[in-house]
Amino acid sequence: MTFHLGYGTNGFANHRLDDALAVIADLGYTGVALTLDHHHLDPFADDVGREADRIAARLDQLGLRVVVETGARYLLDPRHKHHPTLVSESQEVRVDFLLRAIRIAASLGADCVSFWSGIRPSTVEPSAAWARMLSGVSEVLEGAAQHGVPLGLEPEPGMLVERLGDALRLRAELGSPELLGITLDVGHCVAVEPEDAAACIRKAAGLLVNVQLDDMLPGVHEHLEFGDGVLDLPATLAALTEVGYTGLAAVELPRHSHAAPDVARRALDALRSAMSTVDHPWLVAAEQSVRTSPESIRKLFPAVGREVGQSAADAARTRLLVACAAVADDFGQELTDLYRYGDEAERRGVLHALAEVGKLAPEAGVDIVKDALRTNDTTLVAAALGPFAAEHLDQHAWRHGVLKCLFTSIPLAAVAGLDRRVDGELLRMVGAFADERTAAGRAVPADAVDLLRSQS
Repeated sequence: MTFHLGYGTNGFANHRLDDALAVIADLGYTGVALTLDHHHLDPFADDVGREADRIAARLDQLGLRVVVETGARYLLDPRHKHHPTLVSESQEVRVDFLLRAIRIAASLGADCVSFWSGIRPSTVEPSAAWARMLSGVSEVLEGAAQHGVPLGLEPEPGMLVERLGDALRLRAELGSPELLGITLDVGHCVAVEPEDAAACIRKAAGLLVNVQLDDMLPGVHEHLEFGDGVLDLPATLAALTEVGYTGLAAVELPRHSHAAPDVARRALDALRSAMSTVDHPWLVAAEQSVRTSPESIRKLFPAVGREVGQSAADAARTRLLVACAAVADDFGQELTDLYRYGDEAERRGVLHALAEVGKLAPEAGVDIVKDALRTNDTTLVAAALGPFAAEHLDQHAWRHGVLKCLFTSIPLAAVAGLDRRVDGELLRMVGAFADERTAAGRAVPADAVDLLRSQS
């Protein structure tokens, strides 16, 4: 493992900072994402300089690497959460806070200061909000340069800078400053990105200065424990290793402070289990074999479940397909054959991997997805409607895939890009389905009701 696993103090809001740091270290984490707040190294306290020096010594004593987070809810305004922001009229308040955070980070020896844009006020035009954001970040960068502290801009669902592409665009418009990197919350990738977390990590490779770890469901900005959402944790951690990330990857569960020690323990157990797959000797050797002789994947692919365990098999198969795609002369045919001649688990592995490799063989990928949607295996249908289908499947086939989910009781959370691709014809089809169920005296699935209501 090339990076450090940490935990966020915003998930220990009911603990004193010293106690939180001790628990995090005792559990086995080697880093901490420290959210500056009233009760955790208050940046507005009269003795903040001395306190920062004391905490720096404590972090060193505990062997904890640190990043500074600036997402405290009511630190700047006791009545309005997260206000003011970099796109608010009172932007200078947020800028002052970020400059204070930079000075604290310098005292702590922190990897970076992480920040986000804020929600665009309804009274501010998008272009004006963007210009305000550019101005504010420029001012903060001046302070970062004085202290040599990197900044990590975090795309945040619902905010002006919502997706990784937005953050990369802003950075480019500022002239690609060396001190402006990216903070990536992998759960946000699940919630709003068109690609999965592993793909986002690869896209941001070289710019990542901070990573936040949590699970989520598509379209829902709610930080969940690992396993409660749809994040492919082994594949995500494997991508961090693949790109050579050496910073901190910290668990971000800000609503779990009521059970912080137990939640932090479960999270570390999940991370260690996932990492055992990433560093699995058989898988490392198998990847090397495929990169040397791509045809070897035909024997290795069926052995994955037996060698690394079924719980980590999908992520392992994705890694083999990524390795194959880099060297195979006819990757589309290899992909098709692995799906066609594989068992259900192998077929599901191919479908999940399409998010990573499908763009290299889009025609083969679409044929594979359409075949899976014709089956009665609900795990294959759910896997088929992932990010690749959201980008490449034609609207007619995609609509029928969504309807099949409703018929077979597959949660619509499995359908990537649902909010973006829903149209009038799909709503008509779902409405007719609901009417038929009602007329037959059968319950209408809650997902169908929610979809129709959300578009009414």
